[in-house]
Parts: sequence; C-alpha cells; structure tokens
Amino acid sequence: MPLVFLDVDGVLLPFGAAAPVTATDSPVARIDPRQGPRLARLPAELVWATTWMEEANDTLAPVLGLPRLPVLDPPDPTAEDGYFGLHWKTRAIVDRAAGRAFAWVDDEITAADREWVRDRHAAPALLLRVDAHRGLTAEDLDALEAWLGAATGPSF
Repeated sequence: MPLVFLDVDGVLLPFGAAAPVTATDSPVARIDPRQGPRLARLPAELVWATTWMEEANDTLAPVLGLPRLPVLDPPDPTAEDGYFGLHWKTRAIVDRAAGRAFAWVDDEITAADREWVRDRHAAPALLLRVDAHRGLTAEDLDALEAWLGAATGPSF
C-alpha cells in the first residue's frame, strides 16, 4: 500500500484563510473538517510530515476525524549530500518509504526535491505541491486520488 505524507501549514491550514480574530483564537479553525473523511478513504497509509510532529495527532487529527497517524521523524543531520535547496523532509520521506510508492503533499516542494526523489527512489512517487494561500483543494484531492488509483491498480 502506498504512503501519503501530509504537511499541515499551507496544506491543511491555508495561509490565505481568514486569520484568527483574536490572539486567543486557534489557527485550527482554518481546517476544513470535510477533508478528513476524504483523506481517510484514500487507498494509502497516511503519515504526518510536518513540524507539528505529534501535536498533529493531538490537535488536528480529532478535528479531521482521523485516527492517530505515524509521524515522519526529523532527518539525520549527518546525512547531508550537498544538494542545495533540498527540503528537510525529502531524505526522511524517501527513507521512510523504503522503496514503496508514495505521495508527498506539501506547499514547499521544489525542483531539487523532485530531482532528488527521481534519482534515489525507484518506486512511483507523486510530489504534489499545494498553493499555500488556498491550501489543499478538491482538485488537489482529485489528483491525489487519481494517482493513487493508478498506483494501486492491477498494473502496480
């Protein structure tokens, strides 16, 4: 079964959504809870790939109606390979995927990340860059579902 690595800020918490009214309002109010059931139905194992780490399970998963999800570990700081502009999650995602197909949904994916994954991960991989201002859209979820459908179909 493929993996889906989910970022939070800019993906599930869009930056362009209405800002909290007061300092005591939570940014979690920007989450669309309708996305949770759609994410839960994906034919994939969901993994948090976010600086929220375990806080994503404590704060966000209940709002989305998701169970506790595994959390991507931070990268090994000694694993540098000289790639300029590589996102901190890229190596950790490829390591965690361990040869399995995966999709990575994030607002900070770059050409360096795409090249690094292409050169080091033989299984299918979708790096789905989300517009941070809008966050995860129905169209993004459609694209993710279509890719997963192809990745888990009879030919996979």
